[in-house]
Amino acid sequence: MTTVLVSAPYMLPYMERFKPIFDKLELDLILPEVHERLSEAELLKYAGQFDGAICGDDRYTQKVMAACAPRLKVISKWGTGIDSIDQKAAEKYGIKIYRTPNAFTRPVSDSVLGYILTFARRLPWMDTYMKRGDWEKTPGRALHECTLGVVGVGNIGKAVLRKARGFDMTLLGNDIIEIDEKFVAEVGVEMTSLPELMERSDFISINCDLNPTSYHLINQLQLGNVKHGAILINTARGPIVQEDALIQALQSGRLGGAALDVFEVEPLPLSSPLLLMENVLLAPHNSNSSPAAWEYVHLNTLKNLVEGLGIKAQDLQIFHDFKGS
Repeated sequence: MTTVLVSAPYMLPYMERFKPIFDKLELDLILPEVHERLSEAELLKYAGQFDGAICGDDRYTQKVMAACAPRLKVISKWGTGIDSIDQKAAEKYGIKIYRTPNAFTRPVSDSVLGYILTFARRLPWMDTYMKRGDWEKTPGRALHECTLGVVGVGNIGKAVLRKARGFDMTLLGNDIIEIDEKFVAEVGVEMTSLPELMERSDFISINCDLNPTSYHLINQLQLGNVKHGAILINTARGPIVQEDALIQALQSGRLGGAALDVFEVEPLPLSSPLLLMENVLLAPHNSNSSPAAWEYVHLNTLKNLVEGLGIKAQDLQIFHDFKGS
């Protein structure tokens, strides 16, 4: 029997719904208890017991890959980012990695614009004042008065810039690769260096992948360049931002605020100073929230698993039947 370890937290609650697919394909399941993700030690407990995996941000390290090989043939990531998977080790042991690119571009970019509007128009703070009995006028800004800097102009970064253009914001972008000239002309974004983007932007949106070039990309040096009172928004990956440097910039008043959906340690420790800051908006790694997007990723993750296991093409008809039912 072919066995699959399913540890993607967004998918686990719906396993009964997808059980007919696994039964039809004669796939046995291991369903561990998962709190956010499986650690290296937790994954090692199942080493050698499964042929394929459906994972979230589980720590598939070199040690895990070595222990799971040669039985493990495929890791199907639920979602887009694969920074928690040691890709070199996977290649060494012949383990295929699949993901669903561009899955959450719309909801994540919507979240970024939501945070920009929230800070510019001061909506939750006015609500707080009113509910405590204060009729207090609060200064806000119109978005056409503001400059947005986007760090990482991939699918999500492009979507953020297109949506911000609709508010007539001044747009800056930064990326380590050259961005298509047609897109640059379409949205009117000025591609610039990271220090200049930090110096000029009222809002800074982090939208790059996490990889060796972006780890702690936003650090004490870069935050020292930031425009006084700027707002940092991170809906990408926590370790892109050096969290202790971010906290210092917020405490000093250099940064005017932050909107954070991701953190260096998740869940965010209850001892974090971020939890006590009135100028910081926090969310539990949830900017991808969208039932339609989740459904697409559920099915595509299953298809990727099946392809990686080498199951015959005619058996894939089950996905069409399931989708239409």
